Amino acid sequence: MKHKILILTFLVSSLYSFAAEYYVAPNGKDSNIGSIDKPVETIKRAQELASAGDTVYIRGGMYTMRVEQIAAYNRAMAYVTKLDKSGISYLAFPNETPVFNYNNITPANYRIIAFYVNGSNIRIKGIEITGVQVTITTHTQSECFEIQGSNNTLEKLQLHDNMAIGVYILKGSNNLILNCDAFRNWDSVSEGGKGGNTDGFGCHAPIGNKNNIFRGCRAWFNSDDGFDLINSGETVLIENCWAFYNGYTSDFISRADGNGFKVGGYGGSPLDKIPNPIPRNTIRFCLVVGNKQSGFYSNHHLNGSNWYNNSAYRNKRNYNMLNRKAANTADYLTNVPGWAHVMSNNLGYKATEKELTDIDKSACTLTHNYFDLNLTINDSDFLSLDETLLTAPRQADGSLPKNNFFRLNAASNIINAGTAIGFPFKGTAPDLGCFE
Repeated sequence: MKHKILILTFLVSSLYSFAAEYYVAPNGKDSNIGSIDKPVETIKRAQELASAGDTVYIRGGMYTMRVEQIAAYNRAMAYVTKLDKSGISYLAFPNETPVFNYNNITPANYRIIAFYVNGSNIRIKGIEITGVQVTITTHTQSECFEIQGSNNTLEKLQLHDNMAIGVYILKGSNNLILNCDAFRNWDSVSEGGKGGNTDGFGCHAPIGNKNNIFRGCRAWFNSDDGFDLINSGETVLIENCWAFYNGYTSDFISRADGNGFKVGGYGGSPLDKIPNPIPRNTIRFCLVVGNKQSGFYSNHHLNGSNWYNNSAYRNKRNYNMLNRKAANTADYLTNVPGWAHVMSNNLGYKATEKELTDIDKSACTLTHNYFDLNLTINDSDFLSLDETLLTAPRQADGSLPKNNFFRLNAASNIINAGTAIGFPFKGTAPDLGCFE
């Protein structure tokens, strides 16, 4: 048995020691072999050449996508690049930025999906997507990335100036969306041009599709919501993410919903289409600023969620905990004040309408939130309220910018005002809000 294990280990290590590299470049040709000096033009061709364990490096420059490059049509979908071979990494070449432009992809009567990821164990890092179009004037949506596989990682993506959702998880487990930005995305074509389906990020995977995570992502100036979990059948984790100015165009013209984090709800779904049990989503160490509607929004959910160490500033409603009745009741579609929420160490300031709304405090677990404590909060509690810092460049490793925005002044009584809930902190107790 010992010898069999050694042989298996050798075979696995040998497999990865012979992993190959392929190269894509704007001036490449798909008739090439995919080497660094003879790159291919399309990721589609690179996938055909590569195998599990291989890496495809994407050279910087502009990739102007063409209709003839569409990989597949299926019902109302046009999948431009379809990644269905598992185990391959697609990485921007070091210190270069590949930009994929979809302005010319306009097939009539199709929803346009720039990247359709239905393989698993795929990694995509460092590319930029712009110009994804909408051509259908009735209810529709286009997407920069649609995920229907598992164990995939999307990292350091820039998804901007599209008519499309940034990242849309429709199926699969253990997908990680890491350090990505989705901004200035607005469907100006369908349903009167309000852009009602154009979120920055969304997860709507069904029952059994677990452990999907958004971490270190930013969403701003998306015409609908920053992050949307309305149809998720399992718990989703959102941590260290920022959502600001959603529901507006970049010149602050009002468009669609405009919530920062819309956490569950299921719309008006019939009871047999609603997951059982109802998941509790977790939102922690997140920041919302200046969204048109609510910063943190329970969105008629049929259960409570977990809200830990979040910060809200200048949203119409900083925290909106609106729920519906439990799913085992006949009138489950009836809106009620939020119940079963667990909220700890949250901070809010200067909501334009209301700080906290639609909550039954007696039916929730509330500990050391700013609305529970006898605190006076003013501008001087913060090192900076300069909102231009929200769009500062990311750090070299792709993590969120570190600057003074909404960080606490050393003299603030918000410091050490929280309670220990299992996360590291400095001082005698955690601070309130997302910045310790």
